[in-house]
Amino acid sequence: MYEYKVEIYRVRDAEYAMNQMAEDGWRVVAVSPNMAMGYGVVVTFEREKQ
Repeated sequence: MYEYKVEIYRVRDAEYAMNQMAEDGWRVVAVSPNMAMGYGVVVTFEREKQ
């Protein structure tokens, strides 16, 4: 069983944030532009449910 988390980041902050989440066991499964706001990225993470 997996759990998911969706976060929104400014592009310049995304790499740091993804690395921080990876330290907690999350892995990136999707990245897409934030069309609703017109800037930034939407990142979807997954990890095995603990």
